[in-house]
Amino acid sequence: MGALEILLQGFITILITEMGDKTQLLAFVLATRFKRPVPVMMGILVATILNHLLAASVGVWISNQISPQTMAWVLAAAFLGFAIWVLIPDKEDDGEVPAKYGAFLTTLVVFFLAEMGDKTQLSTVALAAQTQSWFWVTIGTTAGMLVADGLAVIFGERVTRVIPMKWIHRFAALMFVSYAIWILLAASV
Repeated sequence: MGALEILLQGFITILITEMGDKTQLLAFVLATRFKRPVPVMMGILVATILNHLLAASVGVWISNQISPQTMAWVLAAAFLGFAIWVLIPDKEDDGEVPAKYGAFLTTLVVFFLAEMGDKTQLSTVALAAQTQSWFWVTIGTTAGMLVADGLAVIFGERVTRVIPMKWIHRFAALMFVSYAIWILLAASV
């Protein structure tokens, strides 16, 4: 798999997965609370790079510890799990965000912590394990995250008026199932 293909796969996966996710809702809350989109987006950027770099590195490390056949089954199971998980809507938190440290630092810390164990972080681990490329996966998934969360910061509620969240979630689930099938077919060849 080439660098561009890995980058696009990461971008599309996270873009779709992040739609309606709790961190996208968090981006919306932070943007409406601070009314400063640039520091909020910069906080999201730095938090996502750190989080996805960690996740992609773990994914590559794991893939080097497990046989390719076992890895294919683990990844297929993970992507099927993500397909089910993405169909379960995130619960909105109370929306309270501490503002003591300003828009950038608050966004950086809160967003990084919110991403821990999230679908997008675990998808990044799985993509890096599949592709063996921590660099391109981190770039692609970070770009996907910025676009999805940028939509929340810039357009907010207007996006969900155009595309119902249930359809976005269904499309993401279909994409994860497709990845699982593709991985198993590629492993059997």
